Amino acid sequence: MNSHSFFEKQDSLNDPIECFVFDAASEEFPVKPHWHYFAEFIYMVRGSAEIASDGKTYILNEGEFLMVHPSALHSIVSVTDELPLYEVIKLDLSQFPSKSAYAPTPTDIFKYARGKNMKVMFDTEAASKLHCREIIEDCIREVNEYRYGCDVVIRAQIYRLIYGIVRSWISSGLNIDDCPISPADSFGIENITEYIDLHLHENIKVRDVAEACHISYSGFAAKFHEFYGMSCKDYIERMRIFKAEEYLTFTDHDLNYISEKTGFADSSHLIRSFKKYRGITPKQFRLKRRKKA
Repeated sequence: MNSHSFFEKQDSLNDPIECFVFDAASEEFPVKPHWHYFAEFIYMVRGSAEIASDGKTYILNEGEFLMVHPSALHSIVSVTDELPLYEVIKLDLSQFPSKSAYAPTPTDIFKYARGKNMKVMFDTEAASKLHCREIIEDCIREVNEYRYGCDVVIRAQIYRLIYGIVRSWISSGLNIDDCPISPADSFGIENITEYIDLHLHENIKVRDVAEACHISYSGFAAKFHEFYGMSCKDYIERMRIFKAEEYLTFTDHDLNYISEKTGFADSSHLIRSFKKYRGITPKQFRLKRRKKA
């Protein structure tokens, strides 16, 4: 059986970040060997588990933290009669670009650290210094409450954890100055969504995206569908819908303004697309969200 048979597709288009509690007593467990393109952060709240990742085995106890690199084959099984309960963040690292001119992106740093065999498991003391439980629980709470600015708060907390890990690696001897840096305008199929997000408000076409990826149109279309499970055209449309939902939920802007800011040709185009993907009009969606609030 080749490694691709263990592939677990992540919805990196709709959900580039997942934050949740996993209770083995009520979920399908043990977690069988699998891999995905997301990085995974795991904090053990109760019990213990044996986590196999990247060819190594770790026993994760209460209060400890472990990160799984993107594309690493991993599995989770119990080591005691008590089934574990742990908190998880899964994230598409390409959605977290570097905010500093001097710093490589988290994607570059994590690839480099993986090649240097930097530690991925942090004991209770190290996990406490990283504020793992505080950060992950705050992210889960933000997802569940879905209040104004939740996406910004979640990203801020995840950046905090990412760079806490990076600082720990630097303290352990990782020479960050030697980390290869991908050019700012270099996009592959793994991070092309970053390019799309930057240009979503424009009249961006699939051909433009393929050119940014330096792949022929037909080759890009096939690779994008294989990697993300939908066409690039559908992805662009769905992302515009997601951004429109944020405007509808958290602002009072009219549809003309929202359509302009989210890349739709006009408000009629926005209404048609919204109904196609959500089954209701933007106005109905806004009223529904306001009632929940």
